[in-house]
Amino acid sequence: MRLLLIEDNVAIAGAVRAMLERRKFAVDVALDGESGLDHLLRQPYSLAIVDVVLPKRDGFTVVEEARRQGVQTPVLMLTARDAVEDRVHGLEGGADDYLIKPFREEELVARLNALLRRSDKPTQSRIEVGQLSIDPAGRTAQYAGKTLDLGATEFRMLEFLARNAGITFSRTQLLERLWDYDFDGSSNIVDVYVSQLRRKLKAAGGTNTIATVWGIGYKLT
Repeated sequence: MRLLLIEDNVAIAGAVRAMLERRKFAVDVALDGESGLDHLLRQPYSLAIVDVVLPKRDGFTVVEEARRQGVQTPVLMLTARDAVEDRVHGLEGGADDYLIKPFREEELVARLNALLRRSDKPTQSRIEVGQLSIDPAGRTAQYAGKTLDLGATEFRMLEFLARNAGITFSRTQLLERLWDYDFDGSSNIVDVYVSQLRRKLKAAGGTNTIATVWGIGYKLT
């Protein structure tokens, strides 16, 4: 299994590469954003680890451009920034998960394994809920006949809620199901994504909505 590590700090890149190779991963390293993007576009990887702060092209734009050109490689972003806004920026740009520096080896490996398990899941057939139609294989969604412009995490949340339409999930359950781990207890990231999805569904028209079940959580109706 071959991974790509895009990290400009030579010492960190070397340490992470050695750690992953001990765990039997093959690892390519790119030391700047331009060469990292070139690797992503030329070589199919099982997963990419991308630092946010990079020379020549930052990690956000590396991932955004890769997604724009059709690259579906799962991406874990590394950063020293821990603000919710930065996490949302990375996830909405196409990253699949976000890890704050400094981190423990065990946490990095757990995140990588969670992403690899998620990407290995078999393709599901189209999901239809009311006026909402989701194509998991193509990662597209239509609502009331209009194509929704969704970020990677927005799509994953909407797909999960549609697949379980009518079932209420707490914030903790959504964090566990969609990210495979918990943000800190004070995080409002689930509410941020629900708000964004509601806004986009409302703009498209139609009858489905993400309802709040007070004291419990959210469900798609």
